[in-house]
Amino acid sequence: RMRARRYVWMAVALLLSFTAVGGGCTRSAQEDAHQKPIVVASKIDTEGALLGQMIIAMLQAHGYQVVDRTEFGPTEMVRRALLSGEIDIYPEYTGNGSIFFPQVDAATWKDAAAGLTAVRGLDADANGIVWLDAAPANNTWAIAVRSDLAQEAGLRTMEDLARYVSGGGRVKLACSEEFVTSPAALPAFQQAYGFTLRGDQLLTLSGGNTAQTEKAAAEGTDGVNMAMAYGTDGSLAALGLTVLEDPLGAQPVFQPAPTVRRQVLEQYPDLPAILNPVFRSLDLVTLQRLNARVAVEGEQAAAVARDYLRQQGFLQP
Repeated sequence: RMRARRYVWMAVALLLSFTAVGGGCTRSAQEDAHQKPIVVASKIDTEGALLGQMIIAMLQAHGYQVVDRTEFGPTEMVRRALLSGEIDIYPEYTGNGSIFFPQVDAATWKDAAAGLTAVRGLDADANGIVWLDAAPANNTWAIAVRSDLAQEAGLRTMEDLARYVSGGGRVKLACSEEFVTSPAALPAFQQAYGFTLRGDQLLTLSGGNTAQTEKAAAEGTDGVNMAMAYGTDGSLAALGLTVLEDPLGAQPVFQPAPTVRRQVLEQYPDLPAILNPVFRSLDLVTLQRLNARVAVEGEQAAAVARDYLRQQGFLQP
């Protein structure tokens, strides 16, 4: 009997030991889940930096370690880094689905809901990239003109610009290389409205920061009187620039949304719950106001991002 009781106690002790070890491993795995840093990147522009810093602030507030790779580069570079696994998450625009998946009917990208649905399905199937919820703001490509020129030459729409160019009007457009070469940008405008800008009518700047292109137009740098712009830019009115309307709908809808590698999302399944409410809160007026604080008032993108998140209750004061 004593031996039997001893064996029973040994079995119980062994069982408790396995339970403790198993529980310890589970806790360790959960703790380790937040130990591997998430690499957050963005494009090299004002809004990209702002949105990237929002993602960083929210992840850090939920216990994640983060590597800051914001202002990483233009679309092609940051997208390639996501696909290769060099980065884990960055804010992309739904309209760029027209570049990533050129086989899709162009009309799809001009409808906000259809564009998001299409790029979600295609990117998940082809690349294992998941698109979270998009902000209800259209940051589409645009051309902005000095307001004095717009008034003098009667420039209100892209049709007016085409007439002005064809009539020999003086044009010097400050833009990025991506704006010149991307089929969805300047080429789409030129094809839709029937005009062509020569190389000497372009001032191509490195990166894609519209704060630089708009400043060049406002100050007349190297004769610049027009600028590549985005629909959510906050500096346009402050710099005395007028955005030309796009009545033919040459441009897709560009709504920003976090794009994340599926492997990362499987490891951290709470990311949508953390980030979706933030992006759903960012309408056009809000983004214009926040972008202006960075581009016009000179505040740091990280400070503006955290201030907004606190004001909206996403972060603790």
